[in-house]
Amino acid sequence: MPKKIEFNFKSPNESPGYLLGQLTLLWQRKQKKVLDPLDLTQTQFALLCALAWLSNNSNNVTQIDIANQTNFDRMMVSKVLRTLEEKKFVTRQEHEIDTRAKTIRLTNIGEKVLQKAVIEIENADSVFFVSLDIKLEQFNKNMVQLIDKNKTE
Repeated sequence: MPKKIEFNFKSPNESPGYLLGQLTLLWQRKQKKVLDPLDLTQTQFALLCALAWLSNNSNNVTQIDIANQTNFDRMMVSKVLRTLEEKKFVTRQEHEIDTRAKTIRLTNIGEKVLQKAVIEIENADSVFFVSLDIKLEQFNKNMVQLIDKNKTE
């Protein structure tokens, strides 16, 4: 008979990592349903949102800025931005100062698609997280705390 595996958590519902994984999978499925008709993946949507947020403060948003904002791998960001450029959602141009960097900008088409996606995703998020009710703000604070703590490790 195989040796019994010992767990610190008595059940999956006591394991924060397991629960986070399950919640993430369910949330990603909801997002996929919303984004598929707009020809966007969740990663593409996240990069477009990061670009939009960063563009509110700068006209020279680079791939590195987007990678830092999203915590995504720089090479993956480059590949996804190339796909978004092929879809005519973004442009990538030489940076004014740093010739090694690319400046990323939303196109008019990209802005329109992103605006539709933001509305759909925010509505889907409202429905998905509705059971948290007034605890949503604390939930968000806890997630930010976990991100900040684990970003540098």
